[in-house]
Amino acid sequence: MKNISTEQEYREQIEQEGLTVGVFTTTWCPDCKRLDMFIDEITQEHQDKQWFTIDRDEFPEISEEQTVMGIPSLLVFRNGEKVAHLHSANAKSPEAVNEFLNEL
Repeated sequence: MKNISTEQEYREQIEQEGLTVGVFTTTWCPDCKRLDMFIDEITQEHQDKQWFTIDRDEFPEISEEQTVMGIPSLLVFRNGEKVAHLHSANAKSPEAVNEFLNEL
């Protein structure tokens, strides 16, 4: 999974034609650490999508632009448009994340 370090990298990721999943997280969040325990397995199951991670605290403007209120949140983009958003309350188990991704 690509770790976003600049706004330019973020813009390039979300502009792709295929589905791109952004994992919005932070270093201090307990639920983010729980997601870390199973996200690699999920990315392996969903290799048809591009994946990136972005630290909400490092990019507050992007998080605000995308209405990321809670973390972790998974946002799905296609051609620069957000097409789906899994809010933090629903991103706490592998089953919930897989169900969200399978509905795309």
